[in-house]
Amino acid sequence: MMCTKITFDKLPEAVAYLIQSVSELKTLIEEKELTPTEKRLPIGIDEASRIIQKAKPTIYALVRKGVLPSYKRGKKLFFFEDELIEWIAKGKRKTVDEVRAEMVTGMYLKPKKR
Repeated sequence: MMCTKITFDKLPEAVAYLIQSVSELKTLIEEKELTPTEKRLPIGIDEASRIIQKAKPTIYALVRKGVLPSYKRGKKLFFFEDELIEWIAKGKRKTVDEVRAEMVTGMYLKPKKR
């Protein structure tokens, strides 16, 4: 039923159509919720070095310092790709304009009274 004008006579048909559509939407939503979400698969050091574009010894040093997010099972290191990408994003350097904006806002902040 795809009519643009709903008259009093066609009201029962319109309500039935809406009920059927809502039922179909509910079914689709329930099916979507039941499907398993994408799993986070651990990756090894070779893949991690490719993602962050650093040599293996550098990665080992960063892990040893606790800078790079990693997991260890036995003698093997594991990483998650999304954590490595987030780690890269956190290393963003501020532009000159961003530093100036911080300085200006910092100059106008009043110190807390003790």
